[in-house]
Amino acid sequence: MNMRKFKRRMNRIIPNGRQMVIGVPFIWLFLFFMLPFFIVLKISFAEADVAIPPYTEIYTFAEQKLQLLLNLGNYALLSDDDLYIAAYLGSLKMAFISTLLCLLIGYPMAYAIASARKELQTVLVLLIMMPTWTAILIRVYAWMGILSNNGLLNGFLMSMGLIDEPLQILNTNLAVYIGIVYSYLPFMILPLYANLVKHDQSLLEAASDLGSSTFNSFWKITIPLSKNGIIAGCMLVFIPVVGEFVIPELLGGPETLMIGKVLWQEFFNNRDWPVASALAVVMLAILIVPIILFNRSQAKEMEGKE
Repeated sequence: MNMRKFKRRMNRIIPNGRQMVIGVPFIWLFLFFMLPFFIVLKISFAEADVAIPPYTEIYTFAEQKLQLLLNLGNYALLSDDDLYIAAYLGSLKMAFISTLLCLLIGYPMAYAIASARKELQTVLVLLIMMPTWTAILIRVYAWMGILSNNGLLNGFLMSMGLIDEPLQILNTNLAVYIGIVYSYLPFMILPLYANLVKHDQSLLEAASDLGSSTFNSFWKITIPLSKNGIIAGCMLVFIPVVGEFVIPELLGGPETLMIGKVLWQEFFNNRDWPVASALAVVMLAILIVPIILFNRSQAKEMEGKE
């Protein structure tokens, strides 16, 4: 009897195979997402200090007393300083317009790939993915060479006689939009293609037999059925673009103000880690909103299927 009780207790303590499979991703998320986030959150309540690391501790333990001192001034500074508000608004604007451009360009491309022959679809998807195999720094540097005053684009336009002097494209918001759309377009196309390729073509045939035009069938059947692909693609583009740093830094100019650039300046130029951490926490809080909306739409979709 004692052995049986011992085995039962051990079975309760030792996780089974299902718990191990589920537990490993949670442990991974805790170590590489939640734990770093809590560290950043702790630093956001500290005060800047001339030390290594350059911030004060938020808690002290002396004489068997634990004292917790939270500095809310870092968050108050974000709402008082117009620079940080402009950086957040600029990032959201840049992300929204870039996501819209990626959708307008990526949807026709994904639709064309899904409508192609089966043996050609794999080749076309591979061509979409190939640029992502190159480091983003190399690709952005290539665009610097293309968009500069002496670059390939201005050289081509001047050789064709379309312009008399080079256009100022590099170090402008236009160059940033070009770089972002080029870099993130595959992340819009792939979810759309994965959704469009699964559509039942008999629905379009039935609509055509009932006298519906091609555009009307596309608007009333294909677009609603591809809603999940549109939402997934928009999330994959919008969320990382909000915190983008490399592309605005290399292709943008002084008027390009995004939160990723401000974060870098606070961390490395000003060495104000508490304010930079507060910026990061608020940015994450802003990005949680579209993630929650996406999860709700997915849950409603699953409920509708059931």
